[in-house]
Amino acid sequence: MAQTTLTTVDPILKEVYETQLQDQLQSEIITLKRIEKTSEGVTEEVGGKYVTFPIRVKRNQGIGARNESEALPTARTQGYAAGQTFELADRNFQAFASTMQEEMDGIKETLRKDANRQVYGTAVGKMATANAAGTTTTFVCSNGQAIYLEVGQIVDIYSSADALKNTAAEILTVVKDTPSAGSTTVTFVAAVTATASGDYLVRNANLSKELIGFGAIANNSGTLYNVDPTVNTVWKAEVDDPGSLRSLSEGLMTAMVDRIRTNGGRTTVIFTSLGVRRSYFNLLAQQRRYTNTQQFEGGFSGLAFTTDTGDIPVVADYDCPQNNMFFMNEKALKVYQTHDWEWMNRDGSMWQRVIGVSGTYFDAYNAILYKYYQLGTHRRNSHGVMKNITEG
Repeated sequence: MAQTTLTTVDPILKEVYETQLQDQLQSEIITLKRIEKTSEGVTEEVGGKYVTFPIRVKRNQGIGARNESEALPTARTQGYAAGQTFELADRNFQAFASTMQEEMDGIKETLRKDANRQVYGTAVGKMATANAAGTTTTFVCSNGQAIYLEVGQIVDIYSSADALKNTAAEILTVVKDTPSAGSTTVTFVAAVTATASGDYLVRNANLSKELIGFGAIANNSGTLYNVDPTVNTVWKAEVDDPGSLRSLSEGLMTAMVDRIRTNGGRTTVIFTSLGVRRSYFNLLAQQRRYTNTQQFEGGFSGLAFTTDTGDIPVVADYDCPQNNMFFMNEKALKVYQTHDWEWMNRDGSMWQRVIGVSGTYFDAYNAILYKYYQLGTHRRNSHGVMKNITEG
């Protein structure tokens, strides 16, 4: 949900700007694209002593997964560093870009980026789990867990026993330690109940409402789509998890492909984290193997894993959980949806004036972007996962 006012866009309403908004956020989307298969500049040059290049530093976090007939997330806006939104900011000589277009494009990107994160989850929605005690204003987790956390996110905090401790806490900072230390400290805008090891963060009100992702699909336990694998024992994915970190080897990868093949499935792609991709690259280099990336069907490129039935692309995704390799059969995956992302237009216009307890606002508007969808598989045993792989 997007909401923009004069105050929120004031940082980008300056005198002279470069023509492009300089994005500071990690917005890469890999896995969701495989499964699914303009900003305006200042037109009048004005002389001046300085040139300013505005940067985008915070996404619009007014997003969330909801069931039918539930209240929608609170409207928010993007964050920029560097008037009346409709009439003032939409003129080229007053702003380097159409603010409305920036907000609309930004919320679309935020939703797709968050959906790519959810592809690797279990529907529960855990984004990070604390590995140490925090304080009433901090939450401590590993760098690997912190990849999904951003400034401005609104999160709920749950204990290791799944009890709600705090709701709607806003993230103020996300500070990563050195790679060797491997810890990230999250600071909240306002004090919360002191966080403890095992506590976890979920996007506000998203608990158990997100996509059913690889964490649930590539699993050999747990009911999936109301099918219980203890009753229907064939309804299990292949899982290779020794319980502790181990080095990657081609033998282990071949064994996983063979296990899936024995079930009658076929691995069409291997999704992995950036670090495990480095481990695989190093493995090939040590064996003096050809390590150039290859172009695969659909315009995707990656390292190839060679089998007797053909090459399988090894695709690195920033959103893939660390220490994991997902061996997926894309022919057995499908996104079920009623339509793609659409702006809700049930009252004759996608723009609705903000109406609050203090009255109706003339210069503040809401717009709702939505989609009903779910990720499904019709053959769970044609997928697999290797866990606890040492990152390179």
